Formats: sequence, C-alpha cells, structure tokens
Amino acid sequence: MTRITIEVNGIKVGGNTHQSLLEQLEQAGIQPEYQCRNGMCGACRCQLQQGSVKQEDAMAFVRPGEILTCQSAPQTDVSIEFEYQPAAKAKVVNE
Repeated sequence: MTRITIEVNGIKVGGNTHQSLLEQLEQAGIQPEYQCRNGMCGACRCQLQQGSVKQEDAMAFVRPGEILTCQSAPQTDVSIEFEYQPAAKAKVVNE
C-alpha cells in the first residue's frame, strides 16, 4: 500500500492506492454526494485536476477529465474538485 495525498476542493487528506476515493474521503470526514457506489448514478462525479487514478468500468456518463469517486482508486497524489463543497465532519490535514 502506497501512502498518498488527496486534495479535495483545497482540503488535503492522507490516502492510499488500494481503496476507492469515495471510501477514503468518507474515512477522512469528507462527505461527497453519492447514491449507488457502483458507478451507475454518477452522483459522485468530480473533476480530476491533477494526478492519476485507476477507474473501474462505470455505467454513468463521464466527460473527459471527470472521474467517479466510487469507481476510482488514486495511483499518485491527486487533486479533485467537486462543483459543490462537500460536507465535512472535520478538516484532516496530512503533511
């Protein structure tokens, strides 16, 4: 398991390369919107600003530069941006 940094709308949290972004964000106290967790609804769609992810097959439409957090595991440090500010239980900074 490789430790990485995930930046979400300017908030940095620690992460890894084996869990989906959605799972990792939830563990860090960030609560993005989602409905299905299996890539069908597209509610967890965001822009990949920097870095790379491994994205599993999904049924939801994603435009170039977009990813589904429920289907994507980061491969490097990543920066993602939602069109809204996800709710947060607590800010967790890792550096």
